[in-house]
Amino acid sequence: MPQPIRLKDHEKDARQVRKRVVVGAGAILFLVCMLIARLYYLQVIQYEYHSTLSENNRVHVQPIPPTRGLIFDRNGVIIADNRPSFSLSMTRERAGDWKQVLDVIVEVLELTEEDRTLFERRMKQGRRPFEPVPILFELSEEQIARIAVNQFRLPGVEVVAQLVRHYPQKEHFAHSVGYVGRINEAELKKLDPVNYSGTHHIGKTGIERFYEDQLHGQVGYEEVETNARGRVLRVLKRTDPIPGADVILTLDIRLQEAAEAALGGRRGSVVALDPATGEVLAMVSQPSFDPNLFVTGIGFKAYSELRDSIDRPLFNRVLRGLYPPGSTIKPMVAVAGLDSGVVTPASRVYDPGFYQLPNYNHKYRNWNRSGDGSVNMEMAIMRSNDTYFYDLAHKLGIDRLHSYMSRFGIGQRVSLDMFEESSGLMPSRDWKRARYRQAWYPGETLILGIGQGYMQATPLQLAQATALVANHGKWIRPHLAKTIEGLPPVDPSPLPDIVLRDPSIWQQVSNGMQMVMHGPRGTARKVGDTAAYRIAGKSGTAQVVAIKQGEKYDRSKVQERHRDHALFIGFAPADNPKIAVAVMVENGESGSGVAAPVVKQVMDAWLLGENGQLKAEYAPPLSAEAPHL
Repeated sequence: MPQPIRLKDHEKDARQVRKRVVVGAGAILFLVCMLIARLYYLQVIQYEYHSTLSENNRVHVQPIPPTRGLIFDRNGVIIADNRPSFSLSMTRERAGDWKQVLDVIVEVLELTEEDRTLFERRMKQGRRPFEPVPILFELSEEQIARIAVNQFRLPGVEVVAQLVRHYPQKEHFAHSVGYVGRINEAELKKLDPVNYSGTHHIGKTGIERFYEDQLHGQVGYEEVETNARGRVLRVLKRTDPIPGADVILTLDIRLQEAAEAALGGRRGSVVALDPATGEVLAMVSQPSFDPNLFVTGIGFKAYSELRDSIDRPLFNRVLRGLYPPGSTIKPMVAVAGLDSGVVTPASRVYDPGFYQLPNYNHKYRNWNRSGDGSVNMEMAIMRSNDTYFYDLAHKLGIDRLHSYMSRFGIGQRVSLDMFEESSGLMPSRDWKRARYRQAWYPGETLILGIGQGYMQATPLQLAQATALVANHGKWIRPHLAKTIEGLPPVDPSPLPDIVLRDPSIWQQVSNGMQMVMHGPRGTARKVGDTAAYRIAGKSGTAQVVAIKQGEKYDRSKVQERHRDHALFIGFAPADNPKIAVAVMVENGESGSGVAAPVVKQVMDAWLLGENGQLKAEYAPPLSAEAPHL
């Protein structure tokens, strides 16, 4: 029997539809409420945040690096300036795949893989977001044209005009003024990130580094409006940077060139001071180098040639060269002996050509093997008599010798604004015990008396010790800066003057030094005879390799670079000192024959006029007494 057909329940369907409509309407209403609540949250509650975020997408703050201060010599000749240059920079955040962009740059400019590696290293340095990073400097016109033609392939890359450090005098002041270079990662962590925003170079050596804070200046900034691609549309606000201060140096370019010419291409150093002021008039270390190579980044090959050169052009011999002072230290030892009272000017020592300690057989040889006979203080300095100073050192003892030499600056940094200076070494009992765990021996005191043994000094320290003799113990630290922003440098920790029990000791030692140049048996009388003024000087020879007991120095059996160093110190005019000079010629062998002529040429360049006569302002005062002869 067939089933009955059920009729459709329209009322039930209508109820179900109404229910679905109510649920759907409720869901829609809920979603609309959620949307309204979200809009309210974003536009009302977070209005300040999003308006600022929107403004930042349109407005950017860009740093304006300050112009680096200039450096001049004492006569106003420019030594370091800023030269316009075009560089290629990249903003990493706008470049997308910046490594691929670097590949395009190398292809377009036909550069090497070495350049590509250097660019990538520069891009990886930590910088502020959206800050352009210079990757290539000193673009040529052809390179600028190639970048312009391929600009569509180089997002985030642009050619920027900027000022780059330039050293017009090149190698003349490389070791004193130094140079700037790119900021590395280690320096970046120590610098003020705000003040160095937009700055890519910093002083690396010399004056450029010591006075970095003054030369750098204060950064400025500008608020700019940009489009979606980051292109600047207009400047909204600008605060100008404060340029760095100019620095005027005490150096004189004419004296610098004269000192370089006097060295004649030999390895060595020359430093000249004004004894009355501590101003460094000339500072030469040869060979030198062109500091411009380091400003925008020196190539690996060029740097290797400088670094690995046997002549060491990067080495600052004036500040970092450590040499036994040899007999140049004898005037200071004489001051120590006279002031301590162990000898008088009339005290005599008999010189048979050697010296022996009591109860010892070892002979400490005088350079003059035949001896000088009976020798007093003045003759000992004039003849550079080793035997006299062996005896004097023995009488002083290591403790007093260390104390007096330290007062002359041996074994400590003496400069005011030369951070690279080595302290040298003035040995003592405590030093040897700490260094070698050994006691101090009397023989070691003897050889210190003639500037040999453990003692090491820089040419700058020898020049300062000479200046102290010239100005009778008044301590003024040597300095390179004459004025910074128009003001002279200030010594924050001045050293005490050398005050002697009898001030006439200075003149007694000066007389002996004058006899070196002008005495009938002076070791440098050939040089002194040609001088138009009186010079107080002292020669020195520093051994490079030791010679066995009883052997005689034979230059033909010694390699050129193992031969003795030649040294000479002096000041002039002797009765009105205006310049003190220390010269060191590596492997020059003879202080009197090689270094003394260099000292005289430097003094002539400073003291003599065009007529070859002593300048009027350098003439000794009328009341000055004639030196003892």
